[in-house]
Amino acid sequence: MDLDTVRTFVAAADAGRFQEAAAELAVTQQAVSKRIAALERELGVRLFTRNARGADLTIDGQAFLPHARELLRVAERAAASVQTGRRPLRVDVITSRSAQSALMRAFHRAHPDIELDVVMLFDIDTAVAAVRSGAVDASFRAVGAPGRPLPPDIASVRVLDEPLELLTGPAHALAGARSVPLTELVGHRIWMPGIVPGTEWAAYYDDLVAAFGLTIEATGPNFGSDALLDTIADTPALATFMGGRTRLVWPAGHGLRLVPVTDPTPVYPHSLLWHRDNPHPALPTLRAHLAAGAPGHDAAGTWTPDWVTPA
Repeated sequence: MDLDTVRTFVAAADAGRFQEAAAELAVTQQAVSKRIAALERELGVRLFTRNARGADLTIDGQAFLPHARELLRVAERAAASVQTGRRPLRVDVITSRSAQSALMRAFHRAHPDIELDVVMLFDIDTAVAAVRSGAVDASFRAVGAPGRPLPPDIASVRVLDEPLELLTGPAHALAGARSVPLTELVGHRIWMPGIVPGTEWAAYYDDLVAAFGLTIEATGPNFGSDALLDTIADTPALATFMGGRTRLVWPAGHGLRLVPVTDPTPVYPHSLLWHRDNPHPALPTLRAHLAAGAPGHDAAGTWTPDWVTPA
């Protein structure tokens, strides 16, 4: 259904005269008559009766009017959804409890006037495709995974190096340590069922294992963070790595311990990805906010894989 004819019908119904509708729409009265006639042919009914005072709605016209108004409202919302100055800034953060989510919460506090639409995509290929298509305006990822360079139309900047900490239950051999050198974790079982082959974080931990001879087990189904915390709390032989900016809550009775890892401290690099031609007016504000709050990268005493994009 042609929206111009629907818009003309609504204007004529509101004005009660084709001449006034024509003036409102900046077209000729003849154009209004032709559009109304076309709409009537399409619907197979008469919408107006003409009289000396102007035009009155028929019973069918009265029935169609509220639906015509809704058609115009839907069309307006549809257009607004793809107009970058009017729609929310869409950002992918992977998970709601991640450091990336914390960065976006801080951005929202600093810029509450910017409307946000936060989404969660799983793997980097999906995220890059969404950035390229415009489905999202930006995505947080570890860039770049080995053998998977970003397309030339995708820009990135490293925004956060997140230190890993060792999470243990109260009976673990390292539960009482104030810190632990990375090399002393050799021989300890580090359980991380959330590692999925082919993901960026799988590549990260593969390199960590290769560099320091660690034992990282990704066996068993991933039942989520609550099940992971329950298992770590109850199993003295297991520990897990936890990002220092990850926000998890567990019962006080679990007695879980977070132990800093040192000499070197493995850090997980977070970068922001966006399309070089993305015109959303809030995107530069997000990038400036992240740049202002970003500490230095590749600090002395830290470790990242060789493939990580330099700061």
